[in-house]
Amino acid sequence: MDFTISAEIDDYRSRIARFVEDEILPVEGNRDAYDDHGNIRLDFLEPLREKARAEGLWCLQLKPETGGAGLGKIGMAVCYEEMNRSIFGPAVFNSAAPDDGNMMVLEQAGTDAQKARWLQPIVEGKVRSAFAMTEPNPGSGSDPSMMQTTATRKGDKYLIRGRKWFITAAEEAQHFILMARTSDDERKGLTAFLFDRDQPGWRIERRIPIMGPEEHGGHCELVFEDLEIPAGDILLGEGEGLKVTQMRLGPARLTHCMRWLGLSKRCVEIARTYAAERFAFGERLSKRESIRMMLGDLSMQIEIGRLLVMKAAWELDRGGYARKEVSMAKIHVANLLHKAADTAIQINGARGYSTDTPLEWIYRYARQARLVDGADEVHKMVLERHLDKEDRQFWAWPASHN
Repeated sequence: MDFTISAEIDDYRSRIARFVEDEILPVEGNRDAYDDHGNIRLDFLEPLREKARAEGLWCLQLKPETGGAGLGKIGMAVCYEEMNRSIFGPAVFNSAAPDDGNMMVLEQAGTDAQKARWLQPIVEGKVRSAFAMTEPNPGSGSDPSMMQTTATRKGDKYLIRGRKWFITAAEEAQHFILMARTSDDERKGLTAFLFDRDQPGWRIERRIPIMGPEEHGGHCELVFEDLEIPAGDILLGEGEGLKVTQMRLGPARLTHCMRWLGLSKRCVEIARTYAAERFAFGERLSKRESIRMMLGDLSMQIEIGRLLVMKAAWELDRGGYARKEVSMAKIHVANLLHKAADTAIQINGARGYSTDTPLEWIYRYARQARLVDGADEVHKMVLERHLDKEDRQFWAWPASHN
């Protein structure tokens, strides 16, 4: 098994690392650069985005014909981890959720006309986007079959009625991918629609307050009251919504993990720096066995997370679905991020609990990691289903028969 990366990927990695160090971290350290929701202010973000474009570090996850570098999932794993050394990194390189996942699914599933209308403005950074699937009880959450929002066909249009909530980025999004029910068919009952913010028949009920920090555009509750969507603005066709969700959510879960590994490493970095500088009871914290064990354990857990992510990325790159691999990575890395932030705060003491470092930001952000894109318990159920179906083959190595 070869874990070396290509020279091209390593070149992108090193250039991203330099950009984060020289351009993004100084902005992250400036409290004036934060908006009211704990994210980078847009007037600070846009100049950094222009620099990233100029250096060829923009939308690397997409195909060259779309405007990217065609890195593949393995290359993305390497580069996303480096990007998220800073809490502002993903937004700068146009690799932040939900735009990241929306661009990839539009690139894969959209027609040429749909790509020109809905994808390219996101790629160019002219608009932001949202993915509207989650609903209040008793509607759809981790189980899409519970979808309550309906789409009723009237001639060459569909009328959308229903409610969504915790829709990330909705307040600033211009383009939306919306999941709605078009029939009661178990496999073909859902459809993915595209709509624009300026279309009538829907509204943002509220921006839901959360622990934060928040992505740009927050997490919103949406109400649809006969939103009209033309039949031409359906992804893949009527009844193919479940397929769209599978295409989007699996890779998106993994890209979250890639970014979270970067944040976990940043927590260790801050903790090690402070431990090396801080004296207590006659010696540096870094010399104490308890601190060394804490940091050693975190370093091992991060490496385990990287291996899980790379296994899933490899499986996706070779054309597989990587369902169980993604679930394992999602569970492990989500919990790792929370542990890394908590441990780093403990080592930093009151400093870690303050806003003098990004640790408290990462800690608040980390708690949602075990919920977004499927709670830990859901992914463990997915793994048990695979185990029940595959038995000892659950752990089988893929073999080459050439």
